[in-house]
Amino acid sequence: MTKYTILLLAFFAFSTQITAQSIQFYESESGDKHIWGPFPIEYLKQDTTYAGWFNESYDAFNMEKTDYKWVKNLKDKQVDIYMATWCGDTKNYVPKFVHMWDKLGLKREQLHFTALHDSDSLYKQGPNGEERGLKIHRVPTFIFKENGKEVGRIVEFPNTDLVTDLAQIALGYPPAPSYRAANYLLNLFEEMPLDSIYKDGNKHFYAAYGKVSKYNELNTLGKVLLESDRLQEALLVYNFNVSFYQYNPYVNKSFAKALDKAGNYPMALQFYETALKIKPEDEEISKEIERLKILVAEQEEKSKSEKKTKEE
Repeated sequence: MTKYTILLLAFFAFSTQITAQSIQFYESESGDKHIWGPFPIEYLKQDTTYAGWFNESYDAFNMEKTDYKWVKNLKDKQVDIYMATWCGDTKNYVPKFVHMWDKLGLKREQLHFTALHDSDSLYKQGPNGEERGLKIHRVPTFIFKENGKEVGRIVEFPNTDLVTDLAQIALGYPPAPSYRAANYLLNLFEEMPLDSIYKDGNKHFYAAYGKVSKYNELNTLGKVLLESDRLQEALLVYNFNVSFYQYNPYVNKSFAKALDKAGNYPMALQFYETALKIKPEDEEISKEIERLKILVAEQEEKSKSEKKTKEE
């Protein structure tokens, strides 16, 4: 091995170390290492923890034609990509998107990657709240910007396929993002206060009902809102969802959890009991019911005591 080769290898090891040190990580409950926060996409090819799935998905993408006229419209665009190294859809679509971008001759410097957390208390959040105010509820989410203004997005998976969705965005006709009910409610929360939404509750209820695709669409949105301290909005989402899917144990369980967090123990107990009737083998629900029964009894006793004191 020549002196030049040794120096080159030493430089590569040093540069890799610097890159790793600038990236933030966390360990999941199962002991897996995940990236958390902004990071360079090249790192996924360097770290053996991620290189396997990244390279496999990257290489699996085939794109025969690349000389599209609309590509020139993307040269002044920035794409902010919110993803998660624990997420199957991220592992599938993010490497394919990067491959497509490369094939089209666009610059990787236009792409900015942020990895989000998966634990309950930090669910789909970045270390510095990078996702706040961006209506992120699914990963990956690709947000296309021009001069700092959003001009389109792809949520979790393309409406048609990656090339077609990208072409629509480049031509100024972005596809409607997936999860129409979730997007409807997120836009609603941005446009008006909660009391105004409740005043016209039936209208918004039926609008969301006409757009919802499956139970976990709003269940996931509710969890994102709940864990990011937007409790009242989460309660509204869960309230709608439990009406749409009243016989689903997970929906009842999620609503019960939010009600419990809001301090409404009697109603939380009611929805946990409904969930247990549908899924009697769920030991976690049984434990929550026993805990809440104690809290409800304590509340009732306190209320009786306060009433007696007033009467005296």
